Amino acid sequence: MVDSQNAEQILQTLAELYPQASCALDFSNPFELVVATVLSAQTTDVRVNQITPELFGTYPDAQALAEADPEMVEQIVRPLGFQRRRAGQLVSLAQNLVSEYEGEVPATRSELMSLAGVGRKTANVVLGNAFDHPAITVDTHVGRLARRWRWTEETSPLAAERDIAKVIPQPEWTIACHRIILHGRQFCHSRRPDCENCAMKTFCPSSLA
Repeated sequence: MVDSQNAEQILQTLAELYPQASCALDFSNPFELVVATVLSAQTTDVRVNQITPELFGTYPDAQALAEADPEMVEQIVRPLGFQRRRAGQLVSLAQNLVSEYEGEVPATRSELMSLAGVGRKTANVVLGNAFDHPAITVDTHVGRLARRWRWTEETSPLAAERDIAKVIPQPEWTIACHRIILHGRQFCHSRRPDCENCAMKTFCPSSLA
């Protein structure tokens, strides 16, 4: 069972450490965010941000990307690796948007997940950050820290998401995930967590174990 008082203390500390936490991907509209999030699979947000200015400068909307030559898209996304697969996904995604949603990114999880390359995690990123619909994004950091804090024992992202949703108040789902991700990157690393310099070392369940 989750220690609700401890969980509240963790959430409060995260809010104090990372009050302005936000999505690490650069975007100015839902189309840019869904494309950037699809691209972020198996690479870093920093690397995605390096190539999206050229991508969106060349293909500013779904219609333009739907009509793109996949080989031209490949040239832009090549630095991320798997360029043929990535380019194919993006063109298919844009074609889905044009044919099914008049070029606009839908604002429901089920509709988002009907798009090429969009799974539940990507859909939740878009819901939470483009549409302000509270959503929990279970990436490697969120899953790892939630297990260390005893919020869940699940390794499946969906099962972990359901457990985490019981701990974090719904209005805070999106920003809390951003804060957890930042803490995972800065202190609670996968192999060698920096417990000594972590602000939670006196009450983190894993640190005290």
